[in-house]
Amino acid sequence: MGDPYILMLVALAVLAIVDLVVGVSNDAVNFLNSAIGSKAISVRNIMIIASLGVFFGAITSSGMMEVARKGIFNPSMFMFQDIMFIFMAVMITDILLLDIFNSLGMPTSTTVSIVFELLGAAVCISLIKISANDAQSFSDIWSYINHETATKIIFGILLSVVVAFSVGAIVQFTSRMIYSFNFEKRATYISALFGGFAITAITYFIIIKGMKGTPFYKDIKYLIEGNTIAIIAGSFVIWSVISQILIAAFKVNVLKLIIGIGTFSLAMAFSGNDLVNFVGVPIAAWNSYQALNDPLINTLGLSADAFSMGVLAKKVPSNIWLLLFAGAIMVATLWTSSKAQNVIKTGIDLSRQGEGHEKFQPNPLSRVVVRTAMTINKGISFIFPKALLNFIDSKFQKPVIELPKDKTYELPAFDMVRASVNLIVAGILISIATSMKLPLSTTYVTFMVAMGTSLADRAWGRESAVYRVAGVINVIGGWFLTAITAFLAAALVAYLISWDMVMIPILLAVVALLIGRNSLLHRKRSKEVKKQEYIERSESITINGVIEESADHISSVANRVNKLYTNVVDDLAKHDLNKLRKTDKHVGKLNDEIDSLKDGVFYFIKSLDETSVQASRFYIMVLGYLQDVAQSISYISRASYKHVNNNHKNLKKGQLKDLKQIDEELSDLLMKVADVFEKRTFDNLGEILIEKQELFKNVSLSIENQVSRIRTDETSPKNTTLYFSLLLETKDLISALMNLLNTYEEFYLSTKQNN
Repeated sequence: MGDPYILMLVALAVLAIVDLVVGVSNDAVNFLNSAIGSKAISVRNIMIIASLGVFFGAITSSGMMEVARKGIFNPSMFMFQDIMFIFMAVMITDILLLDIFNSLGMPTSTTVSIVFELLGAAVCISLIKISANDAQSFSDIWSYINHETATKIIFGILLSVVVAFSVGAIVQFTSRMIYSFNFEKRATYISALFGGFAITAITYFIIIKGMKGTPFYKDIKYLIEGNTIAIIAGSFVIWSVISQILIAAFKVNVLKLIIGIGTFSLAMAFSGNDLVNFVGVPIAAWNSYQALNDPLINTLGLSADAFSMGVLAKKVPSNIWLLLFAGAIMVATLWTSSKAQNVIKTGIDLSRQGEGHEKFQPNPLSRVVVRTAMTINKGISFIFPKALLNFIDSKFQKPVIELPKDKTYELPAFDMVRASVNLIVAGILISIATSMKLPLSTTYVTFMVAMGTSLADRAWGRESAVYRVAGVINVIGGWFLTAITAFLAAALVAYLISWDMVMIPILLAVVALLIGRNSLLHRKRSKEVKKQEYIERSESITINGVIEESADHISSVANRVNKLYTNVVDDLAKHDLNKLRKTDKHVGKLNDEIDSLKDGVFYFIKSLDETSVQASRFYIMVLGYLQDVAQSISYISRASYKHVNNNHKNLKKGQLKDLKQIDEELSDLLMKVADVFEKRTFDNLGEILIEKQELFKNVSLSIENQVSRIRTDETSPKNTTLYFSLLLETKDLISALMNLLNTYEEFYLSTKQNN
């Protein structure tokens, strides 16, 4: 079979490339949210700046590679074979975990995931080794594992969540008090001092976070260490002067400059800090294999299961070309990944200043948090003088921006002051943690800073607070779930691999299958997302626009209800519980989509031309009838599923025959409705309205037939209940559909006459 460890190295190399892709898709949110959300810089320029930061960070990441070699476990306690099992388990688990979070659009920490995967796999292999050694007991696990590191990581998680949120809120509140929302009208020296402070913090962040660990840091180490205060003070003066010159002489918006530099610095920090999460393990595996086959190191020619990996405790310089190659993959992913855009959208939506579609649904905890905050707010209003509160409120008055309707989609999610604070605070906190040698997740810091600044900026109003808080709770819960899942999953995979190496190709096949499945599901979900959201319309809506858009909705609903009704009748006839369950899920999705359309009515009406406000009443009625149709098919589906799930008797042949005839006639009617609205042949609506009378008669006749059966051969009350429910709800469905067509015909004829 050849050397199995060569095949494992090849697999690790491929996994590293895949891990780079899924990792960047998740972590792009760290450094792109502020710039994209504020729209201070064009998206193209933001991506160029971020790409340069990623490349520079890749070069400076060599010092972080030691984490994978010796940061979590003591390599001298493991043999080469043990190390390879650990590394394979870590990479397999990491890819699956990050891809799941990416598909859900949830930002998580690649640092925490890799640390707890290393910990879980190492603990599993350690326990296997201890159980095989009669001279050792469970307490000897601490000689295998660096438990201090795990403790610091957990402490870092808790500390970073609380500190980042609190500091972000305080700094944003202070900045808003200085700038207000009319920051263009502030005195130039305020912007110059703000620029001096911000750029000093960011450049110091670049030096501390970026230069340490690089091969050339030792050449300038004597200039930096011991001179921190002098460097910061000097930088503040120099950058303040430069900012004043740029503002006064060249009319430069210093906030845009801060956002550009801040984006570069956080992109660099991500790449420099997190590159180890993706390629550190494969590089460590390659170094281990080299040591095994190096006669100067393995002088006794020991086998893979007898060669101790104490060599990993030594510092090994990383290959600069390999790091640049990894950086190139990260940059390419940054430009092309749709999943990265999905994760970025989650962060921006949760910190958005205005109202709009909310991704997360409220939960009991979010409601309690919001009510508590409202109570505290009322208490504050009694404690502080009214004059002071009015002064503070005046700083949070947002200017009215008059834009034509075709430009409203260009409004940013938040302004440049908040974007600058996000970048400054995140940079400072990561710098301080690095200088104190505290392990920190860039994802946790940047996300919680953004949430803190959102709260302080009053972005979470009464209309959105409960949704935003629920979103933050879900994301934070996902972080802790990451740690637990990473530990347990990596331990399980390590156990399977150590049990038999044949599990490696099986697990790799599972990885390929699941990633492919997740990609297909993500692509499908992306296609289902509405191309035109009410809050971001690029053009105003006229009467003809209302007709066009509502026609699309009706055509889609008619086609889907047609398919769903047929599925229910067929699945009920076969007594197929699984298919009825799947159909019920699709019915639920249809109801959710119509509810979403109704939630967007506010933005729809705001987008209407002044001359076509009358169309709003028509559109609201159309959505109401569509909801009636969806609720009818929902009741039909749910009643059928409940009947079969409770193991009641199947419907009689006569009943099924009547239902099938109704289904065929309803299917023909719905197909004609879909065709009329798809082809916009609205003059044919009258013919469809005439045909519905025959269908009504057949439904009524089926009800009479069932009454006759009850008097003669029907013995099941449950069947009767279900059958009557289906027929009566079918009549309601047809009535709602016909009311919809009547309303549409009247509006269409009225519009046609006016034109």
